[in-house]
This record gives sequence, structure tokens and C-alpha cells, in this order.
Amino acid sequence: MANLSFPSPYLLVLTLLLLFFLIYISPLNHNRLTLRPSPPTNHEIPTQFPPAPPPSPVDANSPTSTAAANSVSNHVKRKNKTERIEEELARARAAIHKAIRTKNYTSDTEEMYIPKGSIYRNAYAFHQSHIEMVKSFKVWAYREGERPLVHSGPMSYIYSIEGQFIDEMESEKSHFMARHPNEAHAFFLPISITKVVDFFYRADPFHFPMLPIFTDYVNVVAKKYPYWNRSHGADHFMVSCHDWAPEVIKEKQEYFKHFIRVLCNANTSEGFIPTRDVSLPEFNLKGYPEYSLGPQRIGLPPSKRTILAFFSGAAHGDIRKRLFEYWKDKDSEVQVYEGIPKGKNYHKIMSEAKFCLCPSGSEVASPRVVEAMYQNCVPVIISDYYTLPFSEVLDWSKFAVFIPPKQIPEIKTILRGISQKRYLTLHKRVTQVARHFVLNRPAKPFDVYHMVLHSVWLRRLNIQLPLNIF
Repeated sequence: MANLSFPSPYLLVLTLLLLFFLIYISPLNHNRLTLRPSPPTNHEIPTQFPPAPPPSPVDANSPTSTAAANSVSNHVKRKNKTERIEEELARARAAIHKAIRTKNYTSDTEEMYIPKGSIYRNAYAFHQSHIEMVKSFKVWAYREGERPLVHSGPMSYIYSIEGQFIDEMESEKSHFMARHPNEAHAFFLPISITKVVDFFYRADPFHFPMLPIFTDYVNVVAKKYPYWNRSHGADHFMVSCHDWAPEVIKEKQEYFKHFIRVLCNANTSEGFIPTRDVSLPEFNLKGYPEYSLGPQRIGLPPSKRTILAFFSGAAHGDIRKRLFEYWKDKDSEVQVYEGIPKGKNYHKIMSEAKFCLCPSGSEVASPRVVEAMYQNCVPVIISDYYTLPFSEVLDWSKFAVFIPPKQIPEIKTILRGISQKRYLTLHKRVTQVARHFVLNRPAKPFDVYHMVLHSVWLRRLNIQLPLNIF
């Protein structure tokens, strides 16, 4: 009988190691890998625009030959998906910083007048940033979940911007919709907190599962796809105008510490972080039977504005209670009403006022900020801890008046103390900034939808994903 010959033990070990290696790198195994890279670098976001990028192999700010441009293009094609996305963002940063240095922007299609005493912190940087966003920014809206809690939201009344944004973001006509998640720069969670509250709280207010529902949705997409884990949620965002929306991260703050919340309730005393989160303007749109995207724009010229200041609303919250205590039905120049008087038109009175009082209620946000913009009425912000919408690019001190709540008794004195020249300047600038608070369907450049996305875009520009993922 022939003797059996066994391979060397060293050869067996090498064979097994090779087998394990082939299994590890197999494409069939990739979907089972849990990617947990280090948190993204440079997550601390400045108040305006991203820091200047390091020099690139081909200087983005100097003329390049066609051959050099093709060389860079071929180099990008060889990169993996994440590297290509980061390369696109690096080019956008370079273009923005060129605009800052040269005080000019580069576009073949868009024009913008840069007014003296601009309403922007840096008009050239903002305009170039908007151009870069429109040119390249892509968002993937997760498709998991079913209506009514996901993929729909309120389209009218006080929380309407939440539903309007979800509907626009998921529209096939959306310019920003990514065709595949691999090409997305950011990821949208289309869950409606308002719908969750309406559906569950009214059914059983003592066992209200808002936090578990939201966290479970995030866990579903985090387990199904690698995108949440690769950034620890730093390139993911939600949009909600409900007062309770900030609470969704309460039970797992460490898990959500990089996650972008786009909120009407932008209260820094309750955990809103301006460098991470985004302040969302609040709208109060008409519902059935007269659906609308905003109030009628009357906007009388300054010469026909005979009322010094105006406010009408409910008496909720300490600031409004103080406002009513001193001014409700007491002055013909500072007209303050708890509910609009019978026979009077709310928006018509607003159009006749020089200044529109915008006090916080139970929460910091108020639709009166947007309504003031529609009527070219100078907004008077009376609030504590409120991060105003788009304040990373808009200089609110150039077109609004700020009165601390403790100075409510001095409203008339303060507003009368503003010279006519100063008022005319404020009024002119309100007319310039108003386009950023207009809701269009479909969205248009520089309107409120674009501005909200631009705020998300800025935060995405200021994070960097690990490049060794896929």
C-alpha cells in the first residue's frame, strides 16, 4: 500500500491564511461589514464659511492648461466614491475662498447686485457658495418607512414648512435629489415629527413613543447602509418645525452629537448648537379651502406707513405676557392686540407699520419674522436665546432691530429714537433680503428652500469623511 504524503504544517498555515484573506476581501462579504471609522475631522464649524483648503496638486485659483485639467479629471476617476465626493467639496471650498480673496464670483449664468452696506456677512462668498451648491450638491432622501409618519408632513398652518420641505426634497423635479446614495454629499431623514406627534400623542399621551420611533428609524438606515456609520451622522439631517422636535436626540445625545437638526425651535438654551444645527424659518400657511405658499404681498412704501409698530397674537410665553402687560390696546402708535380686531386685516395692518414686533411665544420662533419680510416691514426681534435663520450668511443687524425682553416697556422710546434716514436704510435692506424668505414650489435660487439647503451645505463643507471606506 502506498504511503500517504501530508503537506508541510507551514504550507497548511499559509493556505488557511490565504483562504481567510480571500473571504475577507470578497464583495459578497462587504454588506456584512460594520464600518466604524474615527469621527470626521474638522467638525467644529465656523460661523460663516469653511477654512481655506490646503494647496492642491493643480492650483484651483490659477489658470491651468487643458492637459492639466484632463490630468486632474483622470486622477479623480481613479478615486473611490468617498474620495470623489471629498474632491468635489474641496473644489467648492477653493472657489469660495477665491471669491473671498478677489471680492468677485465666477458664474456664466447667475448675476447678483452687491449693494453698499450689504445685508450679507460676505456677499461674494455667499453668492459663490450658492453657485457651487446648485452646481454640485446632491442629497439622498432615505426611502425607508411609510406614510403618514415618513415621506409626508403638514402642508399648511403653523408647522407647514416641515411638510413643504419634505415634499420638495422628495419631488422628482428636485434639482438636488441624488440618483444613488453613493453620489450624495448629504442624507435626509424624511420623518415628520409633527405627524408622529399627531398620530401617537392624541391616541395615548401617557405612552408617547416619539423618541423611540425616531431612533428606530435612524437605526434601520444605519444598519442597512454604511453612510451613517462612516460619518457618525455628521452628513445626515432632519427638518422639523414642531416645538418638540429638538427632543428627538435627548435619550441618546452621544449617538446624535454630530447629527444636523434643521429646526424652527432654534433655542440655544435648550440644546440648539448653531455651529451644527440649522435654524428654520416658521411659516403659517393657509389651509383648506384656500391653500397658499404665503400671504398676499402688500408692502406699502415708507411714506404711507402711518403705524410705528404692530403685533397681534396669542398670549403664550413670558415675553408676550410682558408685551401685553405694557402695550395691549394702550397706544395708537404701538398697536398690540391679543387677536386681530374684528373687521381689520392682519397683513394690511402689517403693511402699514414701520416696525413689526416679533416676540417669542412658548418657543423662540415666530411666523411673524417671515410675515414681516413679505410686507417689507422692519422686524423687531424680542427674544432670548434665538438663533435667527441663515445668520451664518445674513447680517441681521443690517435689516432688523433687536430689543431685549427686559426693555419691552421702552419699545416706543427705542423705535422713535431711530432716525428717518436709518429707518429708510433698514426698510430698503428688508426689501433686499425678503427673497430669501419666499416659499416657491418648485424651489427657485435664493428662496427659502435654497437657503435652508445652503445652511446644510455649509455644514457639510466643514466636515471631512475618512477616505479609506469605499
